[in-house]
Amino acid sequence: MRTRTLLTVLAAALLTSACVDEKVVFQDRELFQDLPSSAADFVGYTDQDDKLVVCGNCHIEKQGDWEATGHADAWAGLQDSGHSQTFCEGCHTVNGLGNPADEGGYLATGDDRYLDVQCESCHGPGLAHVENPTDATIPDAALGVGTDATQGCGECHQGTHHPFTEQWEESGHAVVGFAASREGCRSCHSGNGALEAWGISTSYAEQGQDLSITCAVCHDPHAQDHSGQLRFPVGGVAVEDNLCSQCHNRRAVPDPNSSHGLHPHSPETGLLSGDIGWFPPGLLIDRGEIVASHGDEGNERLCAGCHVTQSTVSDAETGEFQFQAVGHGFNAIPCLDAQGIPTNQDCELSISDRDFEAGCTASGCHTSAQGAFSALSTATVRLAALAEELEELLAEVDPNGEGAGGEIDAADGRFTAAEGAFFNLEVAAFGGTDRPDPRLTFAAAASHNPFLTEQLLIASIQAVEDAYSVSASPGLALQRELVSGR
Repeated sequence: MRTRTLLTVLAAALLTSACVDEKVVFQDRELFQDLPSSAADFVGYTDQDDKLVVCGNCHIEKQGDWEATGHADAWAGLQDSGHSQTFCEGCHTVNGLGNPADEGGYLATGDDRYLDVQCESCHGPGLAHVENPTDATIPDAALGVGTDATQGCGECHQGTHHPFTEQWEESGHAVVGFAASREGCRSCHSGNGALEAWGISTSYAEQGQDLSITCAVCHDPHAQDHSGQLRFPVGGVAVEDNLCSQCHNRRAVPDPNSSHGLHPHSPETGLLSGDIGWFPPGLLIDRGEIVASHGDEGNERLCAGCHVTQSTVSDAETGEFQFQAVGHGFNAIPCLDAQGIPTNQDCELSISDRDFEAGCTASGCHTSAQGAFSALSTATVRLAALAEELEELLAEVDPNGEGAGGEIDAADGRFTAAEGAFFNLEVAAFGGTDRPDPRLTFAAAASHNPFLTEQLLIASIQAVEDAYSVSASPGLALQRELVSGR
């Protein structure tokens, strides 16, 4: 059994300058008492009723931030859920789940001091640090995630009822590619690069390694400044105000100074806000003027309104629960497996193969799955027809395509109408190559902003005709007149 007095511990900390950057409050009270050996050095709460954890006696600001999070009410949330069971308790209390410890805490003692998800749930047993605050004895929390991880968020945030880790592992966010180590790319292609770019200098167990975009990159483990403990809000398309736009807002206009400048790169924000592409001379619209419903104030959660949605999958015959999808595959219309469970495997664009419910109707944008499918299918077919027309014109202007020489050459130091039109063609087809259904080539542009994409393609056709004396199909005459006034 061990007993500690707060005055004694904090006095030692002050003398050794261990907490010079923390707000320290001196109060002569018991920090904790009668710590059983089976607790395995977890210290838990000082005062459960006031939600004061032992760590919070020194780390005042972290204590205050943590109190506003769902982790601080994890135990009450379980009890109020209506389906509390013993096997759930490990993820709603302090113990070896989520940190380097193998045992201890609530599961070993049943002591109420270990209720809720406290600091030690991620950082591990705190006794050694309490006894000697001058040493960095408390472990750095792990940011790595995986269904087989032995610590970190994934130890609890997985399973059929909250499969955040399982769905995340199927997403592009789980991949660390070659770009993670490239300057200028790593701020979006690696988790540690993103944290650095956002000015977050916290220490973690994998310090120095290239991480994928894990839970703690997008979610703040310590604070609830925004819904879902996100580091940025999800509403609004302004880069500084939207979490997704921190990365999904790169090359949205041609860049003649880049070898890749004729290809858009993560241009989703530009599409949603109507500020994307090459605007040919004479185009009768301004940047930001054409915005689809997915990008206006009616879609309050913007990207997350379609890409991060929840749905319950039940057995078609028995009606029994099968799976709780949580939207962390980040696919707005995911393919469905044989049981109707969302998967990031690719499939055809059809209402039977894909889920048009969770991201399209639950968000309030569409009144039915059939309506959402019809709108997307119609838009993709229309864009495909225009893209084919423009592609044929560009092939006539420059049969060599992007090869050296000719009108489409990013390396020759000049910018041509053909290059602007080529960029708009790439906007229409971005992210859609090698798909099982040709319509999927244009699905991203069709869902983010079909109206602007269509006008850019029509205006590009007109610009190429004017610049190079080539002729498109006569059937496009009406559309050209509406877009460019000709």
